[in-house]
Amino acid sequence: MNLFEALERNTKYNPDKKAIIFGESVYTYRQYNEQVNRIANALVSYGVKRGDKIALMMKNSDVFCFVYYGILKAGGVAVPVNFRLTAKEASYILDDSDSMIVFADEDLTDVIQKASDGNDKIRLQVIAGSSKKENQLLLSEFQSSSVQNPLIQVLESDDAEILYTSGTTGLPKGVVLDHHRVLHVALGTIIMFKMGPEDQLLHLAPLFHCAQLNLFLVPGTMLGCTQIVRQEFHPVQTLKDIDQHKISLFFGVPTMFNFLLQVPNREQYDLSSVKRCGYGAAPMPTALLRQAMEMFGTDQFFNMCGQTEGGPGGVYLLPEEHKTKFGASGRASFGTDARVVDDNGEDVKPGEVGEFIIRCESVMKGYYKKPEETAKILKNGWLYTGDLASIDEDGFLTLVDRKKDMIISGGENVYSTEVEHVLYKHPDILEAAVIGVPHEVWGETVAAVIVPKPGKRIDEEELKQYCRQELAGYKIPRIYYQMDQLPRNASGKILKYQLRETYKSAAVK
Repeated sequence: MNLFEALERNTKYNPDKKAIIFGESVYTYRQYNEQVNRIANALVSYGVKRGDKIALMMKNSDVFCFVYYGILKAGGVAVPVNFRLTAKEASYILDDSDSMIVFADEDLTDVIQKASDGNDKIRLQVIAGSSKKENQLLLSEFQSSSVQNPLIQVLESDDAEILYTSGTTGLPKGVVLDHHRVLHVALGTIIMFKMGPEDQLLHLAPLFHCAQLNLFLVPGTMLGCTQIVRQEFHPVQTLKDIDQHKISLFFGVPTMFNFLLQVPNREQYDLSSVKRCGYGAAPMPTALLRQAMEMFGTDQFFNMCGQTEGGPGGVYLLPEEHKTKFGASGRASFGTDARVVDDNGEDVKPGEVGEFIIRCESVMKGYYKKPEETAKILKNGWLYTGDLASIDEDGFLTLVDRKKDMIISGGENVYSTEVEHVLYKHPDILEAAVIGVPHEVWGETVAAVIVPKPGKRIDEEELKQYCRQELAGYKIPRIYYQMDQLPRNASGKILKYQLRETYKSAAVK
């Protein structure tokens, strides 16, 4: 199998079913496949061969879906690029991935032109829109008139994607996934969520990220679901979409659920069609999860915990397991082995903390052109995630922190997520991030970066007393900073390295 065979099959058996809805544009599966073929045939005519890398720097849209599948049908390897990157950052990815053609949105013409400048590998810049810069081609000029399926043999073992990590600890690295690995991820999602062709999916998170792309767009297309695509997340529009389109399944990062809860008069929207909510990409504070469950129903929520290098594969927590294992990250997902190990690679005892590692069919082939970096985290078939977790007697894991985010104060380990869970329970706090800042005596001390709810003011002494009810003394934040919003990457993860850099001068003696 390959990733686009299911699209062609749905075109054959359900040609008139609604496939993609983007704004006022509605495409049936026949039209979806025809748009994909127009791009695939054009790529072939421009000399794209199996294994060639094609980048797409685009926001969520109907065109993103067409370009992504068009690249695959031409035998190419899709390289999705974060549309929020600067020209310099995008330039690194285009060069590192050996991309030969790049697709971009109209409002990114300047960025992509600068990013491509001096890169001899890039033969063509294709712009989705009505205006372009010099040496660029509009998508309307590029795409082929042929809507026939291109006769390109693509094997399950052929590379399908190079997904770049967020680069929070250095330059981004390209995660190589073939068709087999992405298919394995998609099938696991279908089984876990009990997805079917009748589902109405809503795409809110960025499609260039592995979670929304591989866990939802690919399975939705495989099954022949109707998929509503939104360019960006807007809380009120999301509630309107659920009501209007009778959305049955969607995925959101914790921040999205937080903002949905802030919508005034949200009771006016009918949310009863939602049968399954996936959350992940960043830790979900338990206080926030309880509120979201009250909003959508207690039996709808799936926790999904993985990383790009895993496809993303990892662990999950089913709705019924939220009743007995609330707050846990979950157990090994479909076809996955999961362990928690010490520094010697030995399994830790239940309740102890170690590194979370996984082994499954979806784990990456490796980092593109980086064998040494690959060898550091792929060992004997196991992916070492860099996440710290504990495991209970039933095999359920609970992530406690990233290795690099753990705070060591006076020799005691402080897991930032534990402190954050307590802070999120405070009625006046919208968001919180806990970091370690330098301390002359203790090495590090605990600091909290707080975003208050609108109109609220945080009293530090009151907050310390509040934390004292649930936290040991050494875990209680000694320093508090307030911000209007926390820095995040495209997947919703808080960029704690930026916070540590911002506040590192606040050393305490």
